[in-house]
Amino acid sequence: MTALPTPDAALVAADVARALAEDLGSGDVTAALLPDQADSAYLLCKQDDAVIAGRPWFDATHRALDPDVRIEWRVAEGDCVAAGTVLALLHGRSRSLVSAERTSLNFLQTLSGTATTTARYVAAVAGTGTRILDTRKTLPGLRLAQKYAVRCGGGDNHRFGLYDTVMLKENHIRAAGSLPAAVAAARQQWPSLPLVVEVEDLGQLQQALDAGCERILLDDFDAALRREAVRITAGRIPLEVSGSVGLEGLRAIAEDGVDCISIGGLTKHVQAIDLSLKLGPPPG
Repeated sequence: MTALPTPDAALVAADVARALAEDLGSGDVTAALLPDQADSAYLLCKQDDAVIAGRPWFDATHRALDPDVRIEWRVAEGDCVAAGTVLALLHGRSRSLVSAERTSLNFLQTLSGTATTTARYVAAVAGTGTRILDTRKTLPGLRLAQKYAVRCGGGDNHRFGLYDTVMLKENHIRAAGSLPAAVAAARQQWPSLPLVVEVEDLGQLQQALDAGCERILLDDFDAALRREAVRITAGRIPLEVSGSVGLEGLRAIAEDGVDCISIGGLTKHVQAIDLSLKLGPPPG
């Protein structure tokens, strides 16, 4: 796997601060009943074929409550693990360990779920040269985290927001009057930004090729139209497939010769990985 980007520490800290404020409020009334003494805990994965992602958020959560906590990871980001794997050992204060438990697990299980789903899609197109991309269909406030998790699962990131790429879709083209007019306006106002153009038929595909852009998005093309689009484009501009794409039939789409497939379900349909954090030494 290629090297993972390092998430911005300030943004991670902001995510953690919001989450802890939501959970702790005025204080953990249950943890206050415990003796505040040195203790240990272990982090356990309880399901097979889980791709781990989210260590920076997990670590930051525990360190926000106990700066002196020691976290000894036994797995790396992006590792695929089996049920029963002890992922990490923690050494800190008993109250802080239990107060941070749920928030740290929420981050890790959610991001590992995104990474695990992404890895399945990446495996489905292995050897075709097609890249799997995410979308902006992320959980509000967790876009950086989920897009990081996509990378942990072997996928690639589409645009991060409405600010870093001009993406002309049906509504933009209609408002501009035509696809060439929309492209011309985008190039004039934002000449340094990447331009992606969504097309709905082969006529618009030819217009996009003539106008020029960094990538063309084929929206809901059937198999025959998709293959014809690949033939017409002939590698001049990368082609992206989007729209209701699932695991079933994914490889067939990749084998048609498209360059990338964007899938909202990587970040939209989140199924968390089953993890637990338990006080004491790990069994065995």
